[in-house]
Amino acid sequence: MHTDSPAERSDTLGHALKRRHLTMLSMGGVIGAGFFVGISAIIGQAGPGAILTCLICGLIVFLVMRMLGEMAVAKPCTGSFTEYARDAMGNWAGFATGWLFWYFWVVVVGIEAVVGATLLGRWFPGVPLWLMAAGLLLIMTVVNLLSVGNFGEAEYWFAGIKVAVIIAFLVLAGLYVLGVWPGADLSFSHLTAHGGFLPNGFTPVMVGVVAVIFSMTGAELVTIAAAESKEPAAAIRRATSTVVFRILGFFVGATFLLVTMLPWDSYVVGESPFVSALEVLGIPGAAEILNFVVLVAVLSCLNSGLYTASRMLFVLGAHRDAPAWMTAVNSRGVPLKGVLSCTFVGYVCIVAAYVWPDTIFLYLVTSSGAICLIVYIMICLSELVLRRRWERISPEVLQFRVWLYPVLPVVVTIVIVTILGGMWFTGARAELVQSLIAFAVIVAAYHLKTRYLRRRGGARPTPPEEAAPAGAMHVDAASRLETPQTAISGDRAD
Repeated sequence: MHTDSPAERSDTLGHALKRRHLTMLSMGGVIGAGFFVGISAIIGQAGPGAILTCLICGLIVFLVMRMLGEMAVAKPCTGSFTEYARDAMGNWAGFATGWLFWYFWVVVVGIEAVVGATLLGRWFPGVPLWLMAAGLLLIMTVVNLLSVGNFGEAEYWFAGIKVAVIIAFLVLAGLYVLGVWPGADLSFSHLTAHGGFLPNGFTPVMVGVVAVIFSMTGAELVTIAAAESKEPAAAIRRATSTVVFRILGFFVGATFLLVTMLPWDSYVVGESPFVSALEVLGIPGAAEILNFVVLVAVLSCLNSGLYTASRMLFVLGAHRDAPAWMTAVNSRGVPLKGVLSCTFVGYVCIVAAYVWPDTIFLYLVTSSGAICLIVYIMICLSELVLRRRWERISPEVLQFRVWLYPVLPVVVTIVIVTILGGMWFTGARAELVQSLIAFAVIVAAYHLKTRYLRRRGGARPTPPEEAAPAGAMHVDAASRLETPQTAISGDRAD
């Protein structure tokens, strides 16, 4: 077991995240700017059927998180699902999953910085948007560079504000729908009076799944961050068990109230439907309140995105899938160069947004559209393989099991593949194609890297069958990837 402190080692992550940090991270991780604004597009396409879209997405995310929770409790580690993919299917899977997830979040960093600048433009119209975008990214970079505790504290307050606002909305809007609010009547007529519950059929319900899952991405972050806490298994078990209630309460509950309070076709796509709902409630300054809340959500995504992307680089560097200097950390246990590398890419995205908004930046946005679904497929496949292997090698580590194995993982995989296939026949074809191109490029890069290492006489890979879950070997979860030379479960140095 490794017990060295970050000050004593140059490649050990900090362990300063507290239980309250992880609890709030798991609660606020699924609440981004897409929740407050993007839901208008889903309502505009599916009408009241947007409730079903959120239900389907919530069920998928919950089941995937349950699978991830099973593996993370058995083997908590900084790489989370990238490590499980590596153990289950080989180094190519860990390489591809890690770089896909890094690509997704580093693009999100750039996107959220641009969105945040647009929000600030409402209050500071004379300041160039690119300057405000760069300023927001700089602030969040400093927060991430100070220590993982600073990241956790910032995310604690960001998430706290988001959760408090949503709970307040659910309560006030619920009173309005039930007819308790002054001037309101008990009525659910808007659910069917404007073209029916599914005014455009069932197809838009399924088409909207990709966009909503994109908004829900973030629930899995707690399994990455937990490795930098003192009780990773307990935090993961708690987060993955309660994620369904947060999704049902936040996404499904809010969407139900929105389409019940007002006709679905009264909402303007691209504008937050919450503003219209608050105006119905008679809340003064509704637009200003929502602008502030969405800005908080943007800062939260920036904060989480930099953290997640830098930790992915740390893990990839530990496996020689990224430059080894990505594993170097400062005296506070922060991967300094990894954070700065992600920040640099974020600035590139900001430049692309203002110089090539309709070409390069648009490609970056659309090419990340289906990546989270591809990552979910990798999680499902990993659980199918590792559950069987761990039951044979050390069943005692499986303390948090997925129900109906192997039927449930197979069904979820088929559903996700079906959704991806459906993107081809809808308006999301570009997002699918460009996401698949990104995946193909990353896999090709792995094979090129492998050939290069073999020419240099790289070490022989370790077969995955010889790997045992780390929990069975009583290895310290938070320090599993402390050095590039650490032989973790299933690691193959090809």
